[in-house]
Amino acid sequence: MPTIVFASPKGGVGKSTAAVLLATELASHGGAVTMIDADPNRPLTQWANLPGKPAKLSVLTTTTEESIIDLIEKAAVQTSFVIVDLEGTASMMVGYAMSRADLVIIPAQGSHLDATEAVKAMKLVRSQEKAFKRKIPFAILFTRTSAAIRPRTLQSIEGQFAENKVPVFNTQINERDAYKALFAFGGTLAGLDSSQVSNIPAAILNAKIFAAEVIDLLKSNTPAKRRQQEEVA
Repeated sequence: MPTIVFASPKGGVGKSTAAVLLATELASHGGAVTMIDADPNRPLTQWANLPGKPAKLSVLTTTTEESIIDLIEKAAVQTSFVIVDLEGTASMMVGYAMSRADLVIIPAQGSHLDATEAVKAMKLVRSQEKAFKRKIPFAILFTRTSAAIRPRTLQSIEGQFAENKVPVFNTQINERDAYKALFAFGGTLAGLDSSQVSNIPAAILNAKIFAAEVIDLLKSNTPAKRRQQEEVA
């Protein structure tokens, strides 16, 4: 079953938030999901210990490079989706996890510093492709963006990525109070209290569109699909 890895050498870019949004959305549609928390700060584990975690979603914790591949491979046999949240650095563990990925998602905020770090993550993906002799699809995910405003810095970065044919999600994870509330109250977006958290429907819609694009990317990057695309090219 598909393994989706969230990776960035830079911390604080919304990796864990995006991972939880994706996992809870997939679980809400009946899919069994395993999340692997490989971030030393344990954000997924802390969220999972709060009430409201979907029944079909489990969270495993790992701290060692030696165990990450075994955990991913075992979970991939047992559940429909495996989602890995990695530490905010370039390490052997990150490389090992990438080597098993069907899709690497590289979150980045709309700054040139984040863009530079995202490029480092892309280079690490490429090095794992060479080491393991397999194609590893990836895409940049812009996070903590405004739903109403596209700053010039973000537009500039988007233009540079497009010029260099860097895969970028059409969907952006907007800055929303509801996403912060997940880690305060636990559970899912749909389970949040509208009297305590604002604009929940917009957050739910953002998460649904993001999850749908992830599924589309997974489908378009199956081995058979890639062969068809290569033949056409």
